[in-house]
Amino acid sequence: MSGTPARTAADAATTDVVCLGESMVTFLPSQPGRLADVPSFGRGIGGAESNVACALARAGHRAAWVSRVGADGFGDHLVDTIAGYGVDTSAVRRDPARPTGIYFRTATDRAADIHEVAYYRAGSAASAMSPANVPHEALLAGRVLHLSGITAALSADCLALLRELTAPRPGRPLVSFDVNHRPGLWREGDASPRVLLDLARGADLVFVGEDEAEEAWGITGTGAIRAALPEPAVLVVKRGADGATVIEGDTVTDVPALRVDVVAPVGAGDAFAAGFLSATLRGLPVRDRARHGHLMAAAALTVPGDLTDPPARDRADHLVALDDAAWGRLRLGPGWTGDDTEVRTQ
Repeated sequence: MSGTPARTAADAATTDVVCLGESMVTFLPSQPGRLADVPSFGRGIGGAESNVACALARAGHRAAWVSRVGADGFGDHLVDTIAGYGVDTSAVRRDPARPTGIYFRTATDRAADIHEVAYYRAGSAASAMSPANVPHEALLAGRVLHLSGITAALSADCLALLRELTAPRPGRPLVSFDVNHRPGLWREGDASPRVLLDLARGADLVFVGEDEAEEAWGITGTGAIRAALPEPAVLVVKRGADGATVIEGDTVTDVPALRVDVVAPVGAGDAFAAGFLSATLRGLPVRDRARHGHLMAAAALTVPGDLTDPPARDRADHLVALDDAAWGRLRLGPGWTGDDTEVRTQ
């Protein structure tokens, strides 16, 4: 299958991307430090798949989010907030018997040893998603179906759902899969590395961090990752500050990352996926897809929370079109997405 979803005459009324997964209310620390020492928290939302949906909607695409939330105030907040970004939430189901998940985190990078996350999501409404209770017509209504490995870790029913959605079948949307390896979410005894590899092999477009591949599968180097994942039409290996490598068929394209003055190191992976998917939907070439991913990631990195407005499309297109030398001189900081903000070079 091609790495770009096919267009049809009905595309004008078709959802571009459907994102399936749990979103939670997240409590963001008022200051750095251990959770035990933080005096107060601000409320936000967090969820890999809903983050992608929100970013795509703000970028001008028709995005939908499919999930389950509790029949509670936190569920109201999630649905209202995500819908406020322009996302179609009509297929979100309310569960009267299970709560909406929440979590608390520290302000440090997820990869840092001192980073803490306290999840309160066991038994959540989203963890009860299964092949029997999600609206399949909504999941299959878009040109792209975006999934992540986080959903597979929530429960056996959620894993069964992802196995079903990544299984080959005629006429399915282009399936995008972000590995999102989160070891702390998997139940004891679950073979998460093997599960994630199997799910990724069933997708058409896969996002995986170089560090994730090493941690989950003991694989280093883009060549070895491609050898383990030969099936996806497009494989995107994220290499942090070193950029991204996109393998489409046998063609390998390295795209350097941007220099960014980081405010908070959260949400960048989801934003990168959104930027790459946005450019994929537009039929742009590989280099430009990855550059749009880097720009979306830079927008997320220069704000405190997971979500922010992306740069206007014409502004992003202008930056993406720069020659390699000019691209390499860019340095992006807080506020850079504003129309009247000058982008720095160095």
